[in-house]
Amino acid sequence: MASVIELTNVTKQFGDVTALRNVDLAVEEGEVFGFLGPNGAGKSTTIDMLLDFVRPTAGEIRVLGMDPQADSVTLRRRVGILPDGYDIYDRLTGRQHVQFAIDSKGGDDDPIELLERVGIADAADRKAGGYSKGMTQRLVLAMALAGEPDLLVLDEPTTGLDPAGAREMREIIREEVARGATVFFSSHILEQVEAVCDRVAILNRGELVAVDTIDNLRASMGDGATLTVTVDAEPTTETLDAIEALPGINSVGVAGTTITVHCASSAKTAVLDAIEASGLGVSDFATERTSLEDLFLRYTGDADGPTVGADDTTDDPAADAAMEVER
Repeated sequence: MASVIELTNVTKQFGDVTALRNVDLAVEEGEVFGFLGPNGAGKSTTIDMLLDFVRPTAGEIRVLGMDPQADSVTLRRRVGILPDGYDIYDRLTGRQHVQFAIDSKGGDDDPIELLERVGIADAADRKAGGYSKGMTQRLVLAMALAGEPDLLVLDEPTTGLDPAGAREMREIIREEVARGATVFFSSHILEQVEAVCDRVAILNRGELVAVDTIDNLRASMGDGATLTVTVDAEPTTETLDAIEALPGINSVGVAGTTITVHCASSAKTAVLDAIEASGLGVSDFATERTSLEDLFLRYTGDADGPTVGADDTTDDPAADAAMEVER
């Protein structure tokens, strides 16, 4: 399978600040790829380099087999972009915005069909300056879909959308992949990422710290599930030792008659059997999969959790100014 996005040993510096350091990444054709990281991790810088808005200090970037610097005009005809920060023309209608996107890509789409697809066809001839934030987000998505792009780059695509709008966004992403597109998806709403992405990359302090499926990331952390078991009496040390001796157990805790076990998903049945074999009765149990948020925090150590990618700034005002100038 061909790589649609390839970064090879990519480094980006703004003055004395290193925004990206020796990043190697490949996004395969036809996948929905999640791109995660806390503020300042380098997500927006990476996306800007894919689109030749910012150029790397070192390393090589290929998008759809092309060099974004040498083939920027051709490349942008084949890429649909929903940026986190965007400007619309208040005096132009929704139809005019979408028609402009179609013309710029040399496409033959029907602008009304694209607006219907994102749910705002009834506002096609209203000036976009009167659109709500959610309607504007849908409008920019319609523009990104113009020309049936081979690659969709979606940066915070559910910003301003209500739950129904977010669900429609996920459906459109699945439709685009079924059509043959590849989707590069950056979001701070991890439930959205987990719902649609085949693989994810986690960027932290300019370095790539993980790239894999979410299930494999769970397995690599050794805690694919949290099993909470309520028993009919306080467990003895022998019971807890028997659980800890099982394969796939990461940790065992107890509070009164509740036993909490972090374990591989495959170990859950063995845990229940060991508890009952010790003479305790199981009155209730519940299983919770390790969330993507838990994985994110473990890889990044970021107590505040994931945040919006548009705020990829540094702690150095001079470097932030340099980033804005280059963009």
